[in-house]
Amino acid sequence: MVTVMQTNRPARRGAAGRLAGKGPAGALVTAAMLLLPLVADDSTVGDLSYFLLWTFGAIGLAAMWGHGGILSFGQTAFFGLAGYTYGVLTINFGDGALSSWTGLLMALVMAAAVAAILGYLMFYGGVTGIFIGIVTLSFTLVMETFMSQTAGPQWTIGGARLNGFNGMSGMPPLSLPGFGGEPLTLEGNAFYYLVVVLLALVYWGVRRLLGSGFGLTLASIRENPRRAEMLGIDIRRYQLLVFILGGVLSGLSGALYTLWGAYITPSSMGLTAAAMPVIWVATAGRKNIFGTIVITAALVWLSQWLAIYGSEYAMILLGAILLFVVLAAPQGLLPWLGELFARRWPARADKEDPQ
Repeated sequence: MVTVMQTNRPARRGAAGRLAGKGPAGALVTAAMLLLPLVADDSTVGDLSYFLLWTFGAIGLAAMWGHGGILSFGQTAFFGLAGYTYGVLTINFGDGALSSWTGLLMALVMAAAVAAILGYLMFYGGVTGIFIGIVTLSFTLVMETFMSQTAGPQWTIGGARLNGFNGMSGMPPLSLPGFGGEPLTLEGNAFYYLVVVLLALVYWGVRRLLGSGFGLTLASIRENPRRAEMLGIDIRRYQLLVFILGGVLSGLSGALYTLWGAYITPSSMGLTAAAMPVIWVATAGRKNIFGTIVITAALVWLSQWLAIYGSEYAMILLGAILLFVVLAAPQGLLPWLGELFARRWPARADKEDPQ
């Protein structure tokens, strides 16, 4: 009996999984990221802000797909919706601390409201499985097509012009009340600190949520929705809630992107953009929230680096990575590397994973 228990023990986690599972390690990573501006130049800090702001939407998809079994191609729709909402509100109401933070809050509320409407129509309308992906992809393409056709002067909301393919620009940054009446704008290093703090809070909150009864219920729905429903679980309500969570987190990415570059364009909601979060999450391992952050930032950096030589190279490489993950590592690249490490150095893995 003892031998059987040892043989059937849970699979070993990789280095990323062990790091993600320990609070002190996560605190050390956060502290190191907060200290980075002291040793890095402004350009590096700005680039890292850009890489990290995409991780919020990826975390939302990991919660939906990996833990709720909902594959959505609608993350970039909420991304663009929140970005445009922030731009319209702040261009019309000014760049003060109250108006900028209100604009950010309303951008998230808009993403949540649209996600709630779309999710309600899908889940309470009986849409399941692959058809959820089709509906969300269609919604994303409709959003992109509509925003691309708003180039004329008639397409204005107050003082904000939508500008069609040219995109909306000129949004003010977030600001805080400063001493002497001068507001403190959150740009450069201050914006980087904002992204890191928000990422730490979102990571901690999502981990706690998915480790709670809500997360366990999501897992039961993912594994066998019919059985979960027979046990009295309102599976549609849980699916709707996690879908709204994913929409809000993607909206946060969109608002931060708009803040970072003071710019938002319909191409952020295109077909190529809609596929990116799926590639990031699939590569990281759908259930691995920490790995999703690392892989998303790394792949965004890689895409930007390859874009110097031509955007087609980035797409070819990302497509090759997705193809490899689907064929050879369906559980994700990081879990696959962890299993490879455990098979190659079993003795060392046993010492690192004591019972």
